[in-house]
Amino acid sequence: MRAPFSEPGPPGIVVREIDFTRDGNRILQQVSADLPAGQFTGVIGPNGSGKSTLLSMIMRWQKPDAGHILLGGIDVRAIRRRDFARIVAEVEQHSATVMELTVEQIVELGTIPHSSGWGRPLGEASDAVEEAIATVGLQSLRRRAWHSLSGGERQKTQVARAVAQRPRVLVLDEPTNHLDAAAGLQILDLARGLGLTVVAALHDLQLAAMYCDRLIVLDGGRVCAEGAPAEVLTPDLLAQVYGLDAEVMPHPRTGAPMVVMCGVAPSRPMTEGVR
Repeated sequence: MRAPFSEPGPPGIVVREIDFTRDGNRILQQVSADLPAGQFTGVIGPNGSGKSTLLSMIMRWQKPDAGHILLGGIDVRAIRRRDFARIVAEVEQHSATVMELTVEQIVELGTIPHSSGWGRPLGEASDAVEEAIATVGLQSLRRRAWHSLSGGERQKTQVARAVAQRPRVLVLDEPTNHLDAAAGLQILDLARGLGLTVVAALHDLQLAAMYCDRLIVLDGGRVCAEGAPAEVLTPDLLAQVYGLDAEVMPHPRTGAPMVVMCGVAPSRPMTEGVR
């Protein structure tokens, strides 16, 4: 197999006609979408719409029943595992470790795909680790044990680990979970400012409107809208997909669409399910 990219820079992602069924349930149905190179694409939709499942397909954790995903024009499943790890970094919604590692050691895990061997001992700090810790602002926590961290501190540590990986694509599954409002904004500011191709599953519609260049809206495992936030976030869509009675107006300072929720629209009952 060949190295996936001969030129530097963040690649685009193309999703074409993805189908996926699990335990007899159709999770994704004919999902097609474009995630432009160097842009921040948000995947939004209610619980059970297939957001996390789509991200898992991009990350190759699950294999679609049909369809394909291209990264820089190459099917992701044809890329060598180590090459893929050098290009794509992920921050999962829930991260855990049974080992008693410090923040610095967890961040250092991000450098493994670029090392001479996968078994390089932890504790050998590199420039990438130092840069990632400084970028995310974890200097005061670097010696702390993972199990002593709060949920927000753990999330920041995982973001720093992804930054240390020096990827060209960053995949985020609910990156603002466990974070207070200011910390969530800091994480999305950071992700947007890295100059990477970023794809994030987001629940918060206002954050999606503020930070994303492009939105993909999933509903019942299908793409029901795709485009710039101002094009996608309309009162009709919010009523149809989320069951919300809402108004959308430009923010007085930024011009980004601002979702003002007025109540619940008479649509469908709230459901829980796989995302």
